[in-house]
Amino acid sequence: MDFDLEFWLVAATAVSGVIWLLYALFSRNNNPEEESVLLEYARSFFPVLLAVLLLRSFVIEPFRIPSGSMLPTLEIGDFILVNKFAYGLRLPVLHDKILEVGEPQRGDVVVFRYPENPKVDYIKRLIGVPGDVVEWNNKTLRVNGIELDRSTIGEYIALDQHNGSRPTTRLKEDLLGVSHDILIVPNTGGKTGSITVPEGHYFMMGDNRDMSNDSRMWGLVPEANLVGKAAYIWMHINFGGDGFEASRIGNAIN
Repeated sequence: MDFDLEFWLVAATAVSGVIWLLYALFSRNNNPEEESVLLEYARSFFPVLLAVLLLRSFVIEPFRIPSGSMLPTLEIGDFILVNKFAYGLRLPVLHDKILEVGEPQRGDVVVFRYPENPKVDYIKRLIGVPGDVVEWNNKTLRVNGIELDRSTIGEYIALDQHNGSRPTTRLKEDLLGVSHDILIVPNTGGKTGSITVPEGHYFMMGDNRDMSNDSRMWGLVPEANLVGKAAYIWMHINFGGDGFEASRIGNAIN
């Protein structure tokens, strides 16, 4: 169990709710003028904490993009909203699934707990679903024996988290019917490998293909690690970089 923000939110909601409930059940004198400060705070904060907990756990949760691994789809400084019920409802803290709602689809942009350190949230594009055979060789990518079609859009200057720049090439990629943009660094080598995705696991890659730490390096993402599907950008601000960018607000994530 991780003692993160979610844990403390659950704890605060539970404590304030218990204080309020015990007072209501056992107090013989409900004179508001004689209520303790603790009770007053508990009664005031419990509904707010409960609403935030339910919204954050089962509906939607905000995240900030800290790196350039998903360029050009997501930029450093994007604040995104993640659909928490897209892949089933899970209990907060325990992360046990309590209701099946939907399944991840190839091409989704997914937030998940990093398998090597579940305290860290990652965001990548889902390339391989259970049963898929994924093969990567330098700049090329095959799924189920089909080499993905790509067309060149033009040059793109990619910024990292330290606001360093690197020239890349922007391509339009067709992921077996899902069209999206990727970046590659020209005239550089890359990794080679292949894998058949087993049941209950997913193969993830960053859209910034040559500058992404993803399933090519550390393997598959278990279904239990899924957090949700990235939906919209609700804010963009990158201090030390491009600052505030209003044109990105409200953009859907595809």
